[in-house]
Amino acid sequence: MGTLSAFNFLTLNGFYKGADGDISWHRHGGEESSFASDKMESRTSILIFGRTTYDQMASWWPSPMALESMPEVAKGMNESSKIVFSTTLESVDWENTRLIKGDLIEEIKKLKADPNVQMTILGSGSIVAQLADAGLIDHFGIMIDPVAIGEGTPLFTGIKSKLDLNLVDTKTFDSGVVLLNYVPMSITK
Repeated sequence: MGTLSAFNFLTLNGFYKGADGDISWHRHGGEESSFASDKMESRTSILIFGRTTYDQMASWWPSPMALESMPEVAKGMNESSKIVFSTTLESVDWENTRLIKGDLIEEIKKLKADPNVQMTILGSGSIVAQLADAGLIDHFGIMIDPVAIGEGTPLFTGIKSKLDLNLVDTKTFDSGVVLLNYVPMSITK
């Protein structure tokens, strides 16, 4: 069976994005950038996006500004295999990206049937909620920034059932950012 991970960063008050999709509050500093670069160098996962996150990522990572400010991460993001789930997009133009318009749950089940497939959802809160409800996410990486914002969207907006998680690992960055790694309780039983 393949694996599916979700990775998001959150504010202290649980938002993964602020008003109008703002993520400028996330600390992309030295140590966090090095962590992201290391993850990109070892990346074998297929990156999974919903339409909104795809639009943000596809407009940023191929840009000259991204290539200059975070070259290793930009290179990894651009070269990685990517899937965007959308019923409204007609086509995608970010390199190594394919568009799937089919049923999210069924398509992920098909992908996970291959034991060699590793997938990582970046952002994409609606997709995270749907796949968490379906019990298809094997790992949650949540990077908590030491910041609170006035309004935003909570990560698990829309889940229909209780999600019990078991903390398996933590990492604290010098900036005060904390990475929490969880697996569903059903996996650890």
